[in-house]
Amino acid sequence: MSEDLSGHAGELAVAVARAHGVETMFTLSGAHVFPMYDGAVKADPPMRLLDVRHEQTAAFAAEATGKLTRVPGLAVLTAGPGVTNGVSAIAQAQFAGSPMVVVGGRAPQNRWGSGSLQELDQPPIVASVSKLARTLPTAGDVLPGLDEAFCVAGSSHRGPVFVDVPMDELFNSASGPAPTARRMPGTEPDTDALDRIAALLAAAERPTLVLGTDVWADGAEVAALRFVEAVGIPAITNGMGRGVVPGGHPLLVTKARGQALGTADLVVVVGTPLDFRLGYGVFGGKDGAQAAAVVHVADSPGQVAGHAELAASVAGDLTSVFDGLLTALERQQRRPDWSAWVTGLQDTVRAATERDLALLRAEADPIHPARIYGELVPRLAEDAVVIGDGGDFVSFAGKFVEPKRPGGWLDPGPYGCLGAGLGSAIAARIARPDAQVVLLLGDGAAGFSLMDVDTLVRHGLPVVMVMGNNSAWGLEKGPMQMLYGYDVAADLAPRTRYDEVVKALGGAGETVTDPRHVGPALDRAFASGVPYLVNVITDVEAAYPRATFGI
Repeated sequence: MSEDLSGHAGELAVAVARAHGVETMFTLSGAHVFPMYDGAVKADPPMRLLDVRHEQTAAFAAEATGKLTRVPGLAVLTAGPGVTNGVSAIAQAQFAGSPMVVVGGRAPQNRWGSGSLQELDQPPIVASVSKLARTLPTAGDVLPGLDEAFCVAGSSHRGPVFVDVPMDELFNSASGPAPTARRMPGTEPDTDALDRIAALLAAAERPTLVLGTDVWADGAEVAALRFVEAVGIPAITNGMGRGVVPGGHPLLVTKARGQALGTADLVVVVGTPLDFRLGYGVFGGKDGAQAAAVVHVADSPGQVAGHAELAASVAGDLTSVFDGLLTALERQQRRPDWSAWVTGLQDTVRAATERDLALLRAEADPIHPARIYGELVPRLAEDAVVIGDGGDFVSFAGKFVEPKRPGGWLDPGPYGCLGAGLGSAIAARIARPDAQVVLLLGDGAAGFSLMDVDTLVRHGLPVVMVMGNNSAWGLEKGPMQMLYGYDVAADLAPRTRYDEVVKALGGAGETVTDPRHVGPALDRAFASGVPYLVNVITDVEAAYPRATFGI
């Protein structure tokens, strides 16, 4: 039987967060949530307070913490604009399945309806982009209400939860039983569904496996790799599924993606939606091949695609799915031989790798963005955390950066929100204090959050920032020219010295205009021990060759 806790509601909220594994509170100071700070300072031991320069950064940091640690991140945002400034990050967490809890300040209940400062009914604003959004109306509701918030956020399918507490009640005291961290267990997958998928695999001649973010979020990365290697199936990874099959693995065929998805006769997609990134779940049909059968595997029933034609599907704990599929395959009479299919894909991977070398070593002036990755990738340690915040420049990263370990890649996910980078970098440096942390920035994306370099400096959080600066919104400039023959609202000031902005905020950096100087600049950045921006001037005409515009 747990002991009772007592104190003001801010102290109780901190106690709940700590019971659920939270170590850092991301925030920007606001009087509506002062009791939360008091609770953090007086906790034993104190909880880390990480204050930022824009509430979006606090929320993005909490979202990235949830991704990296698989423990819900915590953002505490003051009332009104503090909360609304965090909505984009909450939406990103909803799209990406990132566990996080946002505690909002709220105008005092005893003044409600009379027009006190920042009086706004916030839960209805957040409800459509969160798993749960509610007001905890009294101090006595904080212990059970926040406990529920963390349990919901951290359980499949993971995502953001929002609660707000009236200011007067947050200062009031209450008592109740101490919470104990718990997570609603994932459901066991249906064995009949596993048998159907196993039969499809056994009959397939050209199968492809796609591993997405939820494989990592559900803690199934070990089981996934075990499955891949045991059955010899070629795999493509996306989102935080990157690294589950480590870069360089013979069964990782991301560089043969077009062939693998376009000529497969069976595509099994695990832990990621059948959205625009995966052709909405339509595969095959390339080079005369017939349409592929599609299997969708999700961590919870609500994530199984309803728009695609599926040959089979299953939902449940993803470790149980992978292990259950192995067992089901052993019961199949036919033992498929995919060696010719795999060899063909491996040949394509080798050819693509060889072709890539020309871009990775390009001597072009202005610098081709790929040259940056030609210098960066060899300098990345196995435990590096690489964060993408940009359009075309980060698309090149997706092509050339293949993590060696799971849990080392962060991108905006299907929501495609710019401005997450600095918050993610803050979270990564705290979550992985001994790892390299590399933030890849487009010059457009940097405008959303570069001021939070000040946060990195104040809190002693060294991060290497690498910018592809093409002086344009490259992801929009090319498509607009294609559609209209011209572009507007797509150009930025040429060759802006963003590194000088970083220096003014207490960091360091340099501008690079010669491809031969990219590598030495990266070496100086990694050795600096401070927030360091390598501002590389790149060719705006060197656009990423994309097959979809996301519609």
